[in-house]
Amino acid sequence: MEGERKTLVQLFVPICLETLCLMLAGMVDTLMLSSVNDEAVGAVGTANTYIGMFIIMCSVISSGMIAVMTQYIGANRIGIAYQARQLGFAFNFVIGIILSLFLFVFSDSVLEMIGVAPLLMDYAKTYLQIVGGCCFLNALIPIFSSYLRAFGHTKWPLAATLCANVLNILLNAVFLFQLRMGVRGVAIATVISRFVNLGVVIAASHFLIHAKEQPERLPNLQVLKQIVKIGLPSALETMLYNVAMTLIIRFLNQMDQNGMNVTARSYASQITNFSYSAGAALAQANAIMTGWRIGAKEYRECDRGTKRAAVIGILIAAVLETIFALCSGLIMQLFSDNPEMIALVGRLLFIDIALEIGRVSNLVFGQALKTSGDAIFPTVIAAIFMYLCAVGGTYFFGIRLGLLVTGAYIGMAMDECVRAILMFLRWQSGKWKSKGLVAENSKAGAV
Repeated sequence: MEGERKTLVQLFVPICLETLCLMLAGMVDTLMLSSVNDEAVGAVGTANTYIGMFIIMCSVISSGMIAVMTQYIGANRIGIAYQARQLGFAFNFVIGIILSLFLFVFSDSVLEMIGVAPLLMDYAKTYLQIVGGCCFLNALIPIFSSYLRAFGHTKWPLAATLCANVLNILLNAVFLFQLRMGVRGVAIATVISRFVNLGVVIAASHFLIHAKEQPERLPNLQVLKQIVKIGLPSALETMLYNVAMTLIIRFLNQMDQNGMNVTARSYASQITNFSYSAGAALAQANAIMTGWRIGAKEYRECDRGTKRAAVIGILIAAVLETIFALCSGLIMQLFSDNPEMIALVGRLLFIDIALEIGRVSNLVFGQALKTSGDAIFPTVIAAIFMYLCAVGGTYFFGIRLGLLVTGAYIGMAMDECVRAILMFLRWQSGKWKSKGLVAENSKAGAV
């Protein structure tokens, strides 16, 4: 591969900071938009939820592409890694344009179909037409960011995100407080910042990586099949997770009339997002190294590295979640002065210690399995236990046994822990070693 391989820490830190920046950007957007009114916040949140669902269609390619690229980079066949990026770009560009046109033209129909409240309709339509109409940007940014990460250049996606976020905040301030453009201004600021993000990662890819100059190629259909083989199950798992969370939130809304349980879950999620961001970044960093090592047939180092990453992730999750739980009373004073709410969130955060330990283990081993080519097993296990434990547990413990949101968290913790054990056992079986995408002695000429 071009240059020296990075260590886990060198990959993890920029990815973690990038994830935190994305999370904080959403919080800042919500805070600034609240100056308009609560309806604007609700409308933009609703529109973003459904834009995100459309973007899952594009993640089929971007999630599979990084597995293909890292394995061929590890095998020192970087021309094929470039070919994978080109195929991913072409596919996502076409899909992104189609989705953008659909959301721009049929924004009314989409919002009416999901039953958006009349007070939110105008705001939601404005935002959906502008941001949804440019959602091809969301389809293309992951292509070039993944390309950079696959070659170990994790600082540049972080730099692109930082530039875009700072610009977004500045433009929000101008459009909201100077030009009084409301939701339209926030939407325009979002689109401009994403254009900047895309421009930075494209420029960095062009100047830092020279894989294009390597002539080796495989038949395009062969590489595309490898990408879809990994990407389709991964995207399906994401979709199943979104549906499961929708059902869980629906159950939470049925637990009381004043929304205390669903609100407590929202507060707890905001606090634990910091731990989740660290775990997700660690899983991504290890997945990149997994691809390199499998491509180079370094199975022993791959096994040791993944288990080490899981141990590090468990320690980070345990420490952070214990701190959050013990300091929940102090932290919650930033959000609420209701003693009942503070006590309820505190209980959830203690349960979340087990949930996050299970989740980070699930993420590390699950991502490593997918990157190795063993992508179907994690999706099948997720399809079974997300609905059996998380959704079913929310109904059984929360509604039938009357534990409410506490019961929901018990069900979600069971889901993550059971899946983590099964992911570990699958990894321990070593079946992933036979799932590699790089065939021996199969180099082909340019196609």
